[in-house]
Amino acid sequence: MKRPTLGVSAAERIRNSARELFYSNGIRGVGVDEIVQNAGVTKPSLYRAYESKDGLAAVYLDEFYKTCRTYFEEAEATCPDDPRGQILAYFDGLAERASRPAYRGCGLTNAILEFPDHDHPVRQEAARLKQAMADWIASRVTLLDARAPETLTSGLVLLMEGVFVAGQAFAPPGPGARAGAVARLLLHDV
Repeated sequence: MKRPTLGVSAAERIRNSARELFYSNGIRGVGVDEIVQNAGVTKPSLYRAYESKDGLAAVYLDEFYKTCRTYFEEAEATCPDDPRGQILAYFDGLAERASRPAYRGCGLTNAILEFPDHDHPVRQEAARLKQAMADWIASRVTLLDARAPETLTSGLVLLMEGVFVAGQAFAPPGPGARAGAVARLLLHDV
């Protein structure tokens, strides 16, 4: 068992442990025993803080989405009043992240693939947050003078999802390293 970190609550240590393990090994690939051992806490601490592993998984997914949201916000700040530039800034950043050796794609996409049952609460939460990501892309495309905005949005969402999966299928840097260049091709006439 790891030694507890002073000043960090058990719930925080559990959350940090789960984030690391879920991203590296998948939600289903990690047991409660491994989470609490890695966090240096007891099993009752996990259940007091999160009620269940699914509850902890929902917190992990929400935190993962918040990280994604910061990437969108950074793209917006980099190119204020320029939705095309914001899309390109996002995909340039995604290309850089996807080229890292420890890259395991999107935690939300991974959760959707792990939980094929559409009624499972983890799958539903991941799908809800994944839709929010697609909605951000759609919101940027709406501000452009695109001839076929729905098709462009679909192409960009497919590119994003493709990078998430390709990052796990190919050795770094892999095709994801070209995400910005591909986004430029999709936005060529815009």
